[in-house]
Amino acid sequence: MSMSDRLRSLFTDGTVVVPAPAAGPGNWSGAPAAIWSDGFFWLAYRVRRPLDAGRGVVTVVARSRDGVSFETVAEVHREAFGAESFERPALARLDDGGWRLYLSCATPGSKHWWVEAVDAATPEEFPSGRRTVVLPGSDLVGVKDPVIVRDGELWRLWLCCHPLDVPGAEDRMTTRYLSSADGLDWTDHGIALAPRGDGWDARGTRVTTVLSLDPPVLLYDGRPDAASNWHEHTGMARASAPDAPLLPVGDGPIASSPLSDGALRYVSAVPLPDGGVRLYFEAARADGAHDLMTALLPG
Repeated sequence: MSMSDRLRSLFTDGTVVVPAPAAGPGNWSGAPAAIWSDGFFWLAYRVRRPLDAGRGVVTVVARSRDGVSFETVAEVHREAFGAESFERPALARLDDGGWRLYLSCATPGSKHWWVEAVDAATPEEFPSGRRTVVLPGSDLVGVKDPVIVRDGELWRLWLCCHPLDVPGAEDRMTTRYLSSADGLDWTDHGIALAPRGDGWDARGTRVTTVLSLDPPVLLYDGRPDAASNWHEHTGMARASAPDAPLLPVGDGPIASSPLSDGALRYVSAVPLPDGGVRLYFEAARADGAHDLMTALLPG
């Protein structure tokens, strides 16, 4: 069975890891980023409330032995960063044994986003860690939801970019590919994945995880129109090289929730020593809230 076929049952095979903070639309636990390190699954995710109740209020870092039952080790609150909201984070280990947390931060009173890195000796120290604005965005683009892979001495990044040139159309999204020697100073190599103009991903394409670098196989969030903002489904894309443009696989998504708005997004893949993959993702439930879920694909 192909990987795309196995992913079609992602929701059915899934288990709730972190339930939504409350019932109803706009209450989400999700946007996960996960890695395996030191014998633990490490998970960073944001907790979000509806638009009139605070939006993304906190980024949580947690760990687990089995990948399902997590204990919280740190919480980072948006107020400490002067952010109106948090979106998807990213986690990485450093060469000196330390840790790095990337935070997607919303500029108050605007549609702009920036990405800030927090370095700490341990995950427990993230709230007081050393901060660096690594991807500031600009007046013309907001940047967030980084997908970061360490590939030997090279840091690879797929970055979600929202153009700000058309008022009211800031929800549009394109993914760009960047690289770095240290994970702080990034070089932009151009567009990796852009909307195709029609179909299920006509309005936005956001890379969410890397399944393989050789050959490159990635998953991405897509949606057809502005009304589908926050309700993306998951598709697959391939490339000839990690820095080459991505080509979508097929004409539709490969994973959705059968409930509510159908959202299944922000997939994060953790390769396992036995050749399997544990996936974390955000998915809609019947009442419109989104839970953070996980599913295991055996090797």
